[in-house]
Amino acid sequence: MTTEKPTLLELQPFPYPGAEQQLAEQFNVIQLWKASDRTAVIAANSDKITVLTTSAMTTTRAELIDALPKLQAICSFGVGYDGIDVKHAQQKGIQVSNTPDVLNDCVADQAMGLLLATARRLGHADRYVRANQWGSGSSFPVGVKVSHKKMGIVGLGRIGMAIAQRAAGFNMDIRYHNRNPRNDVPYIYAASLSDLAAWADFLVVATVGGASTRHLVDQKAIKALGPKGILINIARGSVIDENAMVQALVSGELGGAGLDVYESEPTVPDALKSLDNVVIVPHIASATAETRQAMADLVLENALAFARTGKLVTPIPQL
Repeated sequence: MTTEKPTLLELQPFPYPGAEQQLAEQFNVIQLWKASDRTAVIAANSDKITVLTTSAMTTTRAELIDALPKLQAICSFGVGYDGIDVKHAQQKGIQVSNTPDVLNDCVADQAMGLLLATARRLGHADRYVRANQWGSGSSFPVGVKVSHKKMGIVGLGRIGMAIAQRAAGFNMDIRYHNRNPRNDVPYIYAASLSDLAAWADFLVVATVGGASTRHLVDQKAIKALGPKGILINIARGSVIDENAMVQALVSGELGGAGLDVYESEPTVPDALKSLDNVVIVPHIASATAETRQAMADLVLENALAFARTGKLVTPIPQL
């Protein structure tokens, strides 16, 4: 007697060589991203789908979850989960997983890369050379020293700690702001984000996204960071009041910014594109071959573990 395979719904292509074959061994796979009428596909299979794969950047709202009455598990590609209505899913008894830890190093590397590129004006310097300005009589402006400076980290979680470890290699003084202080780190806690910004030379945003942190870095914090301060964001665009940041950069009230994320991706404010004290990249903090492979491996591991045991490997804690 053969047991019918459970049905898995993929919201986007699975970035993993051979993954589809491995999934097909355990599931009946529905690739929603190929469907011309996604609503019809969901309706036709709503009473069969038990597992859903998604990503940190793919919207997975309560409406979709409610349209799948047999859904038992959601496996997401990415560490952030603000695009997924996790609380709603958990209230319905649905397990949700993400891919923590495997991307810490690359995201932290990106934060330091953005900091170095912004402080030392590397993007500007590259454009200067490509435009044949070197040797033309126009001198290139000096940058800002990175070593032995003060770094404030907004969100001292796994990625924040990895950033702190790298900053320590540059002999930086490190402080942080969290919802609550940690008793297992050597760094000074700042209860006030504005006070942290006023103290810091560099403010690095590494906290979670979502409603609880929306515009956490507000106009007050940006002004406190000041005309010599540099703001780095590898978290979520929503954490910073983007309009206030842009205005401060244009007016000179903020010294510079290195940004991997934005409020309305992929839209980037036009004003940022013309500023030489800003480095802008297209949300690529985890985009290395090694890390994306590890993330995909973990999504696959979660899905297959659920098929075999009914449990996820890296479940998101109850919200």
